[in-house]
This record gives sequence, C-alpha cells and structure tokens, in this order.
Amino acid sequence: MSKTFLFLLLPVHLFAQSFSQSEIKRWEEQSKHITIIRDNWGIPHIYGKTDADAVFGLLYAQCEDDFKRVEMNYIEKLGRMSEVKGESELQNDLYIKLIIDSAETVADYNKSPAWLQKLLNAYADGINYFLYKNPDIKPALLKRFKPWYQLLWTDGSIGAISTGDVTEADVKNFYLGANAPVAVKKNLFEENTTGSNGFAIGPSKTASGHAILYINPHVTFYFRPEVQVVSEEGLNVYGAVTWGQFFIYQGFNEHCGWMHTSSNVDVADLYAEKIVKKGNRFFYEYNKKLLPVKQKQITLHFKNKDALETKIITAYYTHHGPVMANRNGQWISVRGYNRSLTSLIQSYQRTKTNGFEEYKKNMALLANTSNNTVFADDKGNIAYWHGDYVPRRDKKYNWAKPVDGTITATEWKGLHTVDEIVHVYNPATGWIQNCNSTPFTVSGASSPKKEDYPAYMAPDGENFRGINAARVLSQGSAFTIDKTIIAGYDRYLSAFEILIPALVASFEKNISANDSLYSLLAGPIQALKKWDYYSSENSIAVTLAIEWAQKLTASLQRVYIDEGWDDQPSLTKKFAATATIEELLPPLLEVVNDLKAKFGKWEIAWGEINRYQRISGDINQQYNDNEPSLPVGFASSAWGMLPSYSSGYYPGTQKRYGVSGNSFICAVEFGEKIKAKSLLAGGESGHPASPHFADQLEMYTKGQFKDVLFYKEDVLKHAEKTYHPGN
Repeated sequence: MSKTFLFLLLPVHLFAQSFSQSEIKRWEEQSKHITIIRDNWGIPHIYGKTDADAVFGLLYAQCEDDFKRVEMNYIEKLGRMSEVKGESELQNDLYIKLIIDSAETVADYNKSPAWLQKLLNAYADGINYFLYKNPDIKPALLKRFKPWYQLLWTDGSIGAISTGDVTEADVKNFYLGANAPVAVKKNLFEENTTGSNGFAIGPSKTASGHAILYINPHVTFYFRPEVQVVSEEGLNVYGAVTWGQFFIYQGFNEHCGWMHTSSNVDVADLYAEKIVKKGNRFFYEYNKKLLPVKQKQITLHFKNKDALETKIITAYYTHHGPVMANRNGQWISVRGYNRSLTSLIQSYQRTKTNGFEEYKKNMALLANTSNNTVFADDKGNIAYWHGDYVPRRDKKYNWAKPVDGTITATEWKGLHTVDEIVHVYNPATGWIQNCNSTPFTVSGASSPKKEDYPAYMAPDGENFRGINAARVLSQGSAFTIDKTIIAGYDRYLSAFEILIPALVASFEKNISANDSLYSLLAGPIQALKKWDYYSSENSIAVTLAIEWAQKLTASLQRVYIDEGWDDQPSLTKKFAATATIEELLPPLLEVVNDLKAKFGKWEIAWGEINRYQRISGDINQQYNDNEPSLPVGFASSAWGMLPSYSSGYYPGTQKRYGVSGNSFICAVEFGEKIKAKSLLAGGESGHPASPHFADQLEMYTKGQFKDVLFYKEDVLKHAEKTYHPGN
C-alpha cells in the first residue's frame, strides 16, 4: 500500500488569539440580555431573551465550571489530540479524521438555516467571550472556537462514533503500521459492560396518576453538568448537557422528558472490497466494473518534546466510505452516519417538543444514530424507541459481518420509518425499562416480539441490569418520585446468582476437609454461601465476589466474545455450567492471598476498599490512598446492579477508586407542575476551590437526592449568585 510521510518541525508555542473590538463590543451587548442564576448547589439557570442568548449564556457557564473538559471534547473530535498528548494518539486522530471531514462540517454550517446559524454563532461567542474575560485560562490548544465546531458531534454523546467493529487499532495497523506508538488504555472488563438505565412509569403504576421518568446515564464521572436553559422564545429545559454542547442531552421541559441509553442498533456496515492495483493506482470492483479508489491526504500534527511534527497520510475511500482495516487480505471500507446537520437540528428541537406527538415528529427526522429513547409526558404517555436512524437492508445478508462490496444488493435501501423501528407506546404493563439491553423485554408482557423485526434492527442481547430493572418495575406499584429512586437504586447483583453457586458447588464437591485448600478457603466460601447477593458498604462477601469475578475475566471474556456479546445471562450460565475447578477455585485463593498481603486479613468490607475520591479537577485524576475518600456500597452494573459504580486499582493504590457509572441522575414526575429530584456525581464545578466541587459527593455515595429547582420563583429563593456573563 502506498503511504506518504512528510515530517516538518514547527514550534509548539502558539500565540493567543486576539479578539477584535467589534467582537468584544457585540459580546458585551449580548451579555446584557442574559442572566445566569447559580442556585445553592452551583447549578446554572440561564435566562435569555432569545434562544441564541440562552445558548451564549449556557456555554459561558459551562466554561466557568470546567473549560478543560469543554476544550478537550473538541480537541478529540477535531482529531488533534496528538498535538497535546504526542505521537501515541495518532491512531485515534486518524480514526476521527477518516470519519469526520472538517470541510464538510464547515459546509453544513454555511448551509444551515438562519435560526440554527444564530445558535451556532452564539455557541462560539459564549466560549470566546469567556476566554476574553478570563485571560488567566490557558487553553491546551484551542485559542478561538469556531461556530462549525458544534457540528463535529451532534447527538450529545462524545464517544458515539459507530464503525461496526473496526477499531482505532485496525486503523493504526492499516495506515501507520503495527509498530506505531499507541496510547495505553485501561481495559477493565467491568467498563466494557456498563451503560445507562432509563425508566418510564405510566399513570396506572404511579400514586399520583401522572407519568414518571427516571434518567440514569452511566458515563465517566464529571462528563455532564446539570443545567437549566430558558428563553423568551419558548425554551425551558432542564437536565444534563455534554461539555461543550448547546442542547440538553438527557432531561425534560414543562411537558415531556427523554432519557437516552446507548443503542446497539446496526447503523454502520463493513464492506469487503475487491482491490486491483494498476501501476500506482488502486481500483475496486463494483457491479462488474472497476472504479478508482479515491485518495485524500490527511495531515496530522503531533507533539514531540518542544516541537510539532507533521505526518501526512494517504487515505483511501470507496463510495461506501473510508477504508479502515484489512481483514484476511481484503480492504474493509465502512459506511456510517456519524455526523450531520440534521442530527444537530433533531437534538436541539427535541428540547422544545410539547408532548408525545411532537416528540414523535422529531424522531421522524431519523438522524439519531447512537441512542435508544425512553420517554414520558404530562398527558400520561410513555414510549420507547430502539434507535432512530436504521438503514433498510436486504434481510438475506448477515449484516453483523463484512458484506460483499462488489455487488449492488448490499447497498442500503433508504431508512426505516419511526413506526417500523422497534418501539413501544403506552404498554399495558404500565412501565418501560431499557438498560442497554434487548428491546424485547422492555415492557414485560407488552414488549415487542423479536420475530417481527429484522436482526440488524435489534442485535442487543439481554443483560443483568435489564433483568433487574424489569423485576423491580413489574413488582412495584403506586410509584412516587422517591419510590422510583429506590427502584433505580436496587443493589441486587444478579450475575452472582449464577456464579457463586457454581463456585460453592465446585468447592464442596471437590475439596475435602483433609485438603490443604480447605482451611484456606472454607471461611470465604461460607461467607459467599450465606450472601444474599445485595451489594453494601459493610459486606465482606461483596469484596470476595467482585475481586474473584474480576479474576475470571479471561474465562468470561472468551465465552462472551466467542458468542458476540449476545446475551450475558445465558452465556454466564454456560460458563458456570462448564467451568472447571482450576477456573473457579485458584482465583478465589488468589483474592484471599491478595487481601491478606495488603490488609493482614481477608475479611475486608466492600466500603473499606471501594472508595470515591475527588481531590483534583484534572481530567485524569491521580488516586492516592493517603488522601481523603469516602466508602461506597455500590458496584459495577456489569454484575446487575442498577446504580452503576465502576471502580478499579490505580498505580500506587491498594484501594479501588470509582471512575464511571451514575453521573447525573434524575426522577421527574409530569403533571400540572413539574416535580423532580436529582443528584450529580461530586458537584457542579470542576474547580477544587469551589464550594460546589464536592458538595454532592457524600450524597452521591448514599444515593441522597436534592430537589430540582425548575420554576424561577424557586430558583430565586435559593439563589447564590446572579450575574450577566462577563460580570
């Protein structure tokens, strides 16, 4: 394969971008039409005359709270991480640039409707005004934000890039070579099996007769702040916004609310291309003809000590999309839909919908590629859509694997309509749940039937969270906000219903009292045998179970991956049924020995080693056993727990520290007036000196929620600070 490499040395130091007097004057004038009220939790309630004013204020407030995270999201989506972190990030930057073309993004900005251009301009203005007013803030790379940046990622989830199973490593091997440097990434088994939970409870199951929505995204801590955005043009929305975006991603307005869970709907396909080389040119076979492979030069810069080096890559494209991998000697191109103007329009306009019918019309834009949607409104409607953007395909092909790129039969044939995708409207059971799991158990007996849909529309398998959520919702009644929160905080670890009996049986059947292993494991086995499978801060059994299960990782991953992550419960049963003594008992002995070596005993309560620590505003916080931390009784959702808390060990630590899981959590009841309670990981601010850096930290560890201040009169009663941007 032909590759061109060119290296240039450039100075890393870039002079700060200056702003013109006309810009500054315009920003100062606009800020007069915007009021930010920080409540007693530091949450910004932004009030603007127009939607554009509200967007300006929203981005200014986000930058106040955590500019580093705002900037880093855009550095990533611009494919410029290497300029900050060095050559090891080149594969990630190239991966992004193969998929997202900045020139197309600029073109979308130029052709966007006037109302949207105003919002895009306000987005950039709000950030740039913040940089002007805060010269002590030193951006890592981006000295000036441009309106089209917002169009780089448009569905609210920064990681929502879909390329089938093609990875950054595939891109590295194809374009950069197998020996190219690569950033080391922690790859915990638990982190691969987490996700988000969304519940909707209909009037027949609530005490008030009003619908209730439970919003529970599982993401990296401090990934989304809590905000409210209001304008005199009809905008009034509350919820979680991803750093740097100008719309509420998961939240509610006066009439309805929406919770997005990550979707596994097939929205990207791999095409095996038949490549022919003639001279120095590449061609690919399509419909019995040879078509030229398009070539494009992609320029990447990477930091090398005090200089920037430039690497130019020759990238290849067929009409299906970018070539991103080589499988069995065949080039693999990827067709996807990872960024679009329509996606941003859909994401913003949903925040102003007034109920089910309007929300459904918004869904008909068919531009949301990464999300399932759990919905509720003030008319008592509840609904669920499994995905939104679903290409129509020929059912006779296996779209889970690369398809033949030489024939027309494997082309997409338009999109499925909203009513054709997997959905549920007002189920008779009165409840809906999705936990990144199959939609075919979303509403108990009222769930859609798998046989009614093509396989590519819902390849998701069941998981332990889905089983747990269906149990608590089907058994519950007369739900209130508080009862919904209790349901959402169910601590049952259903995976261990399968794993622990297999462990105990292996020990009892094979280890006699005369065996040396008996005296070492009899106590731990007895503790696990008596355990009720609920996670708690004081439980010794939880420590043993999770530490042991994580040492089963290699065995479990083989079972899961071989089956394509099809169904966690059935595959775990398969593992438990066939696991040998060597697979089950030595890992437990290793856990016991590890605990004794660290703490002098194996009887360690879960909260003693499972901790929550927030001591730094850095994006990659360093954890330290000698610094203050709080015990946490929660565990990863990999094991079936609904309030996810994924933790692990870090360099120099003997305790585990949480890094992801529950982030912004909210229960909202719709009726004549909004009633809601929420909780945020740590606190609203990313600055350690702020009183709102960790004011929700202890509440978070206990699942204690605060009242949402939705109405302005309530906000004013709890106002801590009121100001215009820049004051």
